[in-house]
Amino acid sequence: AIRDVYKRQAERDIALGEVSEFENVPGHGVSAETDRGRVLIGRRKLLEDEGIDTQPAEDTLTELEREGKTAMAVAVDGRLRGVLAVADEVRESAKETVAALHDRGTEVVMLTGDNERTAQAVAEQVGIPSENVRAEVLPEDKADHVEALQDEGNRVMMVGDGVNDAPALTTAQVGVAIGSGTDVAIESADVTLMRDDPADVLKAVRISEATISKVRQNLFWAFIYNTTLIPIAALGMLNPALAGLAMATSSVSVMANSLSFATYDPHEDYRLAVLKPFDALLGRN
Repeated sequence: AIRDVYKRQAERDIALGEVSEFENVPGHGVSAETDRGRVLIGRRKLLEDEGIDTQPAEDTLTELEREGKTAMAVAVDGRLRGVLAVADEVRESAKETVAALHDRGTEVVMLTGDNERTAQAVAEQVGIPSENVRAEVLPEDKADHVEALQDEGNRVMMVGDGVNDAPALTTAQVGVAIGSGTDVAIESADVTLMRDDPADVLKAVRISEATISKVRQNLFWAFIYNTTLIPIAALGMLNPALAGLAMATSSVSVMANSLSFATYDPHEDYRLAVLKPFDALLGRN
């Protein structure tokens, strides 16, 4: 969005002014002193707190919000001057990821600082139920929403990329930061995705489930070897050389099973190799 503003400024040959006393008001917008006066850009409340009436721009703001855009009022020296709208393009992979998570029985909740109209418009595009949308959430309240979900007995994974998401990433049982996000978000998360593709969230879930499955398989084989052969060896019924060979075989089988994980493709749910031939019979792809 910033690049687009600079591009338009260059196209129209508008001179940039000096900026001082810049302030970021979390969840509301920004303010700054410029050589053109005091500038406010943000939500209605930011301007209204300064005694500026945003009603003349209400129709424009509402129309943009219904289109799924974040609409912000602009004021200079206490007077409403215009409206600025920004929007992130909804990727096709975002819709597919949400649908896949729903198919897995995972509930998807949106936490956003945008107003209700914008949030609902975006949620409809990606397939998130309207009742799972939490709009106009201030940065400090995101962590409270995550904690509330966990208090209800849910296991929560929070995905975020901004400074405002850091507290929620820390509060969630699993925090996932987008690699292109802020350093604060990355440092607060348990997992960092190298790309900004929403599909990688699902891949991370699949890899974690596959890893746990491999751990359980290895524990199973180690348990079988030990519970079967240790009593036999204790009774003197097993040749020491064979006992050593059995232990080596146990270690090699566990290692081989772990190494086979290198061939796993996280584009699909993990399946045991011995069960894959039955997938066609069960109608699985």
